[in-house]
Amino acid sequence: MALAGRNEQEAVAALVAALPHPDTIASPYALYDELRPYAPVQGYRDYPPGTIPGVDEAVNAWVLLDYAHVAAASRDHRIFSSRDDLQESSSAPTLMLVNHDNPEHDRLRNIVNLAFSRPRIEALDPWVREIVDGMVKAVCEGRMEAMATLSSVIPARVMAGLLGLDDAVFDRFRGWGTAFMLSADMTPAERERSNGELFGYFTEIVTALDTRINNNEDVPDGLIAALLRAKTPEGRLSLGEVIRFCITLVVAGAETTTFLLGNLLHNLATMPDVRARLTDDRAMVGAFIDESLRHSGPPQRLFRMVTEDVVVGGCMLKTGDWVALFYAAANHDATVFPDPHRFDMDRRNLNKQLTFGVGIHHCLGSALARMEARSLINAALDHWSDIALAEAPVPQRASLLNHGIDKLFLTIKKSKEAM
Repeated sequence: MALAGRNEQEAVAALVAALPHPDTIASPYALYDELRPYAPVQGYRDYPPGTIPGVDEAVNAWVLLDYAHVAAASRDHRIFSSRDDLQESSSAPTLMLVNHDNPEHDRLRNIVNLAFSRPRIEALDPWVREIVDGMVKAVCEGRMEAMATLSSVIPARVMAGLLGLDDAVFDRFRGWGTAFMLSADMTPAERERSNGELFGYFTEIVTALDTRINNNEDVPDGLIAALLRAKTPEGRLSLGEVIRFCITLVVAGAETTTFLLGNLLHNLATMPDVRARLTDDRAMVGAFIDESLRHSGPPQRLFRMVTEDVVVGGCMLKTGDWVALFYAAANHDATVFPDPHRFDMDRRNLNKQLTFGVGIHHCLGSALARMEARSLINAALDHWSDIALAEAPVPQRASLLNHGIDKLFLTIKKSKEAM
């Protein structure tokens, strides 16, 4: 959208208005580049996760695109609050940790860390690799729709197993996640019904398990039981907090990881030189994942609320203003990542990408997401001799919250060893 020949203020407003447009959601980076010289800029209207478009009002937010602005605001949870009054008043349940600031955030995270610990996550690695390897090996040679076959199933199965739930429920996770995270086009009634089913399911599961634990019955090992038992000097999680943490894992963890795995497969299929390098040197798989997170990571933006007047980039943001932190735009800031639209696994500063957040709200599930990603890429390299697009992918066009693919059609050629 060229600015020449138009009133600059009107042109910038048009760029901001185009942010939530389906075409931008499908391919946002060119618009970020065009808008970047004018940011911070106000007037972006969109919805936080868990709200109901058509019932709840959209927020009117400042847009932050530069790496320095996004990183600084993410680290300053005192001035840029994660508490979401709009979601709290919505019919959907609020998320746990995501919508809390300190000191409450640290209290909750300290308790959660006892259950959702590094040893617990690391112990899952052989099990995750076995699940993913079996699924990839079972893919038939020829055409495949990868989102339904692999990308959405892997995180759902892993999350169900982590929580200690029956495998029969994991096929419901994707629908619940896309409804809550707004990445599916639904009527308000359909979205409210889905959110209600999600909340009702975990209320029933957590309450029943808590009753069994209190009655000293044997219960299966799983994260829900661990969360109910976790205790620090600050106390325990309430039943409501455990329920909301389970919802957070399903809607934020499984949904975002679904898009991540799809984007990784898309990159593998469309970058044969990269794929050849990975085949020759598996030590580069980690860099491939990191650069994919920077170059085409799912999370695009999150909202914050200003708690006191603050100047950002020469603009005065007032107490009570909404702010949209565009992590994906920050990851394409040329002052930090030169030639940002080029996929380059040899960048020396890939650890600076912001896809998993920074500060106290750094994604708690990032290690698990990376584990699933590594398992998928290694399994694909083990069992497929070739992978290519069968036709153009169908992008997600419903919400700028995540950048990803709804349908990914691939042609697979299996390696001789896997035949």
